[in-house]
Amino acid sequence: GASDGAGLGIRFLKHLARTRFLLHLVDVAPYDNTDPVESVQAIAGELEKYSPTLASLPRWLVLNKIDLVPADLVDDLCNDIVKQLGWTGPVFRTSGLTGENAKTVCYRLMEAIEEQRELEAENPELAEKEAQKRRRLEDEGRRKILELAEKRKAARRAAQEAGQELDDDDWNEDDYDVEYEYRP
Repeated sequence: GASDGAGLGIRFLKHLARTRFLLHLVDVAPYDNTDPVESVQAIAGELEKYSPTLASLPRWLVLNKIDLVPADLVDDLCNDIVKQLGWTGPVFRTSGLTGENAKTVCYRLMEAIEEQRELEAENPELAEKEAQKRRRLEDEGRRKILELAEKRKAARRAAQEAGQELDDDDWNEDDYDVEYEYRP
């Protein structure tokens, strides 16, 4: 998975580590018939493996492609997904095709970010707690990337010793870089 360096995994997770909120954008009617609940759980597992601190960030659930579900079934389907997940955070129902509720998600997210910034500006203890969280995120990300880099190096050495070539198209030298920039 992503936390093991597959695909854009590490680069994607490094990017997520710069955020204050995580939005799970999930298709309620996926073209490949994957289970939306399993998709959310898989991503949550990858977040936890990469960084427990990242996994602890506030998360919102955005149930997308509601336009592909008959109108009389949308509520039941979305409520079932939320129930199966035991989701307690904010939930939005959207359609990327029609734009339904997309602006609502954007506006609510911006409000939440601004509210968080105001709280930190008013409360130095909270600001310090958030700064510590960002440092933990940085440390956990750095440790995970270094761990993966060592595993890749060991795998390359073993493949070379066996006269084989390691198929690691999902990995490149940029994945070793750990750079974070936080701005309050």
